[in-house]
Amino acid sequence: MSAFERALHHRLEQQKSAGRYRRRRSQRDASVHTRINDRGMLTFCSNDYLGLATHPHVVEALCDGARQYGAGGGASHLVNGHQEIHDRLETQLAQWTGRERALLFGSGYQANLGVISALMSRGGHVVHDRLNHASLLDGTRLSGARLHRFAHGDLSGAAQALAGLSPDADRLLVSDAVFSMDGDCADVATLARLAERFDTPLMIDDAHGLGVLGANGAGTLEAQNVAADRVPILVGTLGKALGTQGAFVAGSHALIESLIQFARPFVYTTSLSPALAAATLAALDIVQTEPERRAHLHHLIQRFRRELLTLALPDITLMPSETPIQPLLVGSEQAAMALSKRLYEDGILCTAIRPPTVPPGQSRLRVTLSAAHTEADLDRLLDTLERCCRAVTS
Repeated sequence: MSAFERALHHRLEQQKSAGRYRRRRSQRDASVHTRINDRGMLTFCSNDYLGLATHPHVVEALCDGARQYGAGGGASHLVNGHQEIHDRLETQLAQWTGRERALLFGSGYQANLGVISALMSRGGHVVHDRLNHASLLDGTRLSGARLHRFAHGDLSGAAQALAGLSPDADRLLVSDAVFSMDGDCADVATLARLAERFDTPLMIDDAHGLGVLGANGAGTLEAQNVAADRVPILVGTLGKALGTQGAFVAGSHALIESLIQFARPFVYTTSLSPALAAATLAALDIVQTEPERRAHLHHLIQRFRRELLTLALPDITLMPSETPIQPLLVGSEQAAMALSKRLYEDGILCTAIRPPTVPPGQSRLRVTLSAAHTEADLDRLLDTLERCCRAVTS
């Protein structure tokens, strides 16, 4: 065995010894009712918040798109991978979010890396909420700018961080809109006021809010009644409530042109599949014309919170969240893993979230609800949670 292979094996053994060795499970499909190892499973850990990943119209649009435009883009957008279907999707996304333009990326991770690394440089400063997604932090590191973090939701801390920066330096204030592991929402209006006060552009990643929040599903800004021009940089994903894959950045004409010129994850990668673009257009139409999906989802969220609290589960804390992300704080990694395993044995897939994704002592089950879940599915989840929690803690 080479020294390189020995080093890899040693690192993997360290991960196993720490109890943090992660393994994938292959499931049949992306629906909430799926099969793993030929066994029926009910999933409560998907980001497919509106159940569109397997919606017949979205699937058919994907198939039709592949027949009309091809399965792959064939090249980067700036070579010959940009098609008319991409233009149509970007136009619809810009209109939906109230922006001049939008730009497609292959993933939310690429979008965040692309935006921050394109707009910032060494000597610049990026101010983050401490619970921002890893891609936002990595984008800052890639840019070479200095990373500043304020305590989660501490807007006075954000103001203090911004006040300490030189007015001559490049600056950026960045936050998730809905925090992926806690499910709570940023106060975007107050962040916008801070950004305006310190003449700093505000970037909001609304990956978990778009499609779910707001009267028209246009996300956290719509839900909080924040005008689009107060958040000049908006990032959204296609792979959560829209049920497909990819991401976009929405903003002014100058912002989008700058990203086309300077965002390396956009310039140097193959374009988004045109078939996926067609599927996303179908999903976007459903989001805008079927508000009953969001109504059902929010009904499930409220019912889950109300009934779970009445169970008074031992050593379990339901964290505050009005979004589909409903974290059950367990504490230790061992307890979270044991509860997840017990649920799995009872036919419910809800993976444990543990360090380094969350801080030590804050391991949890991240229950996520979908419009595809039925009342009976929620009954089963609540009954099984109560039984498994009491079995694990007894």
